[in-house]
Formats: sequence, C-alpha cells, structure tokens
Amino acid sequence: MATEYDYWKIFPRMPKKVTIGDITIRDGFQHEEKFISTQAKIFYGQEMILAGCRELEVTNLAAATTPQFVDAEEVMKAMRSDEFAKRASRAGIDVFKDVCLTCVTIREPSVDIAIRMKKEGFGPDRILMMVSTDPEHHFANSGTTLSHYWKEAERCIQKARDVGMKMVGTVSTIWGSPISGATELKDAVEFTKRWFEIGAHDIEHADHDGSANAADVYRYFSMVLDAMPNPEAHLCHLHETKRIASSSVLAALQAGICRFEATLGGLGGQPANFLDDSPIRGTGEYYYDDPRFVGLVTLEDLLVQIDELGIEHGYDVDRVLWLGKKMEKTTGRRLRSEAIYNGRTAKAGHMKFARPGLKKLIDKLGEKPGQRVPADWKPEAVLPKVWGPADPLWKK
Repeated sequence: MATEYDYWKIFPRMPKKVTIGDITIRDGFQHEEKFISTQAKIFYGQEMILAGCRELEVTNLAAATTPQFVDAEEVMKAMRSDEFAKRASRAGIDVFKDVCLTCVTIREPSVDIAIRMKKEGFGPDRILMMVSTDPEHHFANSGTTLSHYWKEAERCIQKARDVGMKMVGTVSTIWGSPISGATELKDAVEFTKRWFEIGAHDIEHADHDGSANAADVYRYFSMVLDAMPNPEAHLCHLHETKRIASSSVLAALQAGICRFEATLGGLGGQPANFLDDSPIRGTGEYYYDDPRFVGLVTLEDLLVQIDELGIEHGYDVDRVLWLGKKMEKTTGRRLRSEAIYNGRTAKAGHMKFARPGLKKLIDKLGEKPGQRVPADWKPEAVLPKVWGPADPLWKK
C-alpha cells in the first residue's frame, strides 16, 4: 500500500486555520520580579492587536496576590479608549467587535470587580477561573478545596452571564502536577464536562509546568474532541521547560485543536513571589530551581511553526518578531525565542553567500547549466536488486 503524503488526509481533524491568543501582558508578566510599567503593558497589548491578535489576555484582577497588576483598570481603560479604537480602525480593526479581551478572575471578589468594570464601560469580554485536577495544586492557586471552588465558579458564571461576559474555565495539571506528580487524563476530560455543565463558554486546557509530551497531548485532545467535538470550544495552553513543546503543539494540531495561546519570548509561569525589592505572597515558593527553564510556549516561534505548516493564523509575522526583539529590551535579558534572531525559512535562499567560482567551473568542465549528475547517467536513478544494508558486501 502506498504511503499517504497529504498531512491533512492522515490527520483529518487537523485545522487549516487557527486562532493564536496572546497572553504576554498577563501570564507573561505575572512571573516577572520587577514591575513592568503601565506604559509598556499598554504598548504591547495594543501593538499585538495591530499585529493580528484577536484574543488578548490583558490583566489579573487580584492585585492583592499579584501586585504586578495594580494598574489593571488603567490598562483596561487604555485598551477600551477612543484613541486606540480610532487607531485600530485605520488598520481595519474594530476593537469592540473583532477582539476578545480577557481578565483573569480566579476568585469571586475579582469576578465582582470585572462586573463593575463592565458596567462602567471598560470591562472585559471574557473572564477566567481555574481548577486543577491535582487538589494540592488547586489549593496553592486558589486557597480552597475543589468542591468549594466548583460551587463558587457556578455562581460566578451566572453573574457573568447576567452582564454579558463569557467565562473560560481552565483545567490545569492535565499532564502532571509540579506538587503531586502524575495525574490522570480522564480526570481532566471529566473536569472539562463539569465546566460546560455549569455554563462555561470555552475551556483552556493547561499544562502549567511543562509536563506534557506529544503522545499524551495527542491522546488527551483526541479524548476531549471525541467527547465534546466542537474544536472552537477548546484552547491549548502549553508551557516550555524541556524544549519539546513544539512537538506537543503539532500533536494538538493533529488531534484537531485550532486555538492556542502563548507569550512573547516564552515569558510567564508561576506568579512571582518577589517584586522589585520586596518579597510578596505569590503562590508560595517556586516549583523550580532555575528560572531559565520556566515559561510558556514562545509566541514568535509558535507563529513561525504554524506559518511554515501553511496554516492560516491572521498575524503579521514580521511585526510579531519585531515586538519580540523589543520585549528583550523591556525585560533586560535574552528571552527564549529563536525566531526573532533566525526568522522564517527564506524560500529565496541567501544568494549573497553564493560562491562566484561555480559558473566558471561549470563552463570549464563543459557542463550544462542546471546539470546535477553526469551526462551519461540515466535521467532517473534505478535501484539495484540488492542495495544498502542488504548488499552482502557489507556483511561482517
């Protein structure tokens, strides 16, 4: 039987168009141990929309535990401002219709803040709450039990619906927990159903410490889409700790996932427990020993991967790579994107590196332009009956 070469026939659920959400100025900045200026947050949020982002996570409304976001309202007001709306309109973007702005609201008091902001005209389109399949990890993030939290989430979804806000329910520790270790994929599938049962709009499926591998990502998202087959209802959120997340991205695509999110430079991770010169609460001690290996999938590299697969994404890739370079100046260090330095594969090549002597050598040898094999050879290779390792010549 001949091999099928068409990737989309091999993986019929694999999308030809995806949505890539940017969560840099929220999830990316929550792990920074220095305060990122309000001006910088606004700049990157607005520029990312102009670069093609249509799902933007803006801020966290729990400044008591994440003081990086004490400027949450100011940033949201800037994203909703008439000035930015006019600027975006000149680029053909209606920021009120085309872009979904999300705020993280882990607990009910933050949901109430989002509702107030919504009523005052600058609130989010979508808010986020989160459960972990590992009760220990869930407690570290929310300070409550899973049972108690589910009832709170059910209440909050109804409150959000009453003012026209969507709720994304996050399921975390799907592929493992940094506290309790291995977890069961079936538990995350069940939690996904629970979110929809209580009225969530969509689900973020999250790997919060880089535990995922390609085989388990494919298996999990296949289980999810078998049980709940609308790919628009599911969002893939991967962390990068072992430099293998690109294989997990491909596995998610093969399973049929069409929505992803990432951060510039691969920023992000566990909420910081230090800000500027002061220890802060965060979520306690860090789960890792070396901060170089913590963070999300790199937006720049993810975008280049998607782009070179020929999948539609809606971004201006070069503008995102430019923003990635700027982000290294903002943070003051080398981040993890390779694409901002190496760019995309140049289909035209780099002829500036061509050696001038080749044409002269071709002329000297009497070869024809474009000749690739000796002139007396057959146009196409013919394999011998016995070749390679099967040739007795190579037997020991």
